[in-house]
Amino acid sequence: MLFSVVAPRYDIVTRLLSLGGDARWKRHLIRMLPLQISGTLVDIATGTGDIAEMLAERYTAARVVAVDLNPQMIERARRRLLRYGRRVDIVEADMAELPVGTGTVSAVTGGYAVRNAPSVEGAVTELARVLQPGGRLVLLDFARSVNRITFAFQYRLLRFWGQLWGTILHGDPEVYGYIARSLARFPDRNAFRQLLASHSLRVVRTKRLYFGLLEIVSAVKEIGER
Repeated sequence: MLFSVVAPRYDIVTRLLSLGGDARWKRHLIRMLPLQISGTLVDIATGTGDIAEMLAERYTAARVVAVDLNPQMIERARRRLLRYGRRVDIVEADMAELPVGTGTVSAVTGGYAVRNAPSVEGAVTELARVLQPGGRLVLLDFARSVNRITFAFQYRLLRFWGQLWGTILHGDPEVYGYIARSLARFPDRNAFRQLLASHSLRVVRTKRLYFGLLEIVSAVKEIGER
């Protein structure tokens, strides 16, 4: 499995691929959440647990559920989050089949998450299911331009950058080729907003990063919707 290969160097790789911006972007993601949140918070595709750790640090009255499908990532997240004890649960699960009840989650976060789901619509459907009315969804990810020429440039840039670091770190230029391929399958910026809206997730704030190559999207689950 691809993420089993990258897991041992995942934190280093994200720093290199983002030119050091990754941690700053994730801190901004956290700041786009309300100042006060209690109840259950879910971090999907948690990886090594860095966003889950930020949630646990900021929201000391909340329960954090860190979810990832890859056992190697889960093990690294477990070591990182061990000090939070029972306040943080680390669960091996698919983001499209979350182990929480309908309408029980105050906020869902994800860093480079939904783009990698086999079915983007299936993942969004599940996130909408678990969020309570008024709950927040905040996602950091690459953003596909609505302009075909701009997207072609994005694709070539990501493919080159992934091949470069795949060769340097693994001797295989295709290790990080999935980034460009996944963006090619992902809805463009407008289509993604429409998909969220179709599941009663209203976008309330966005922040573009790296000239629009990445974006943080914050949405709220509409009151009175299920």
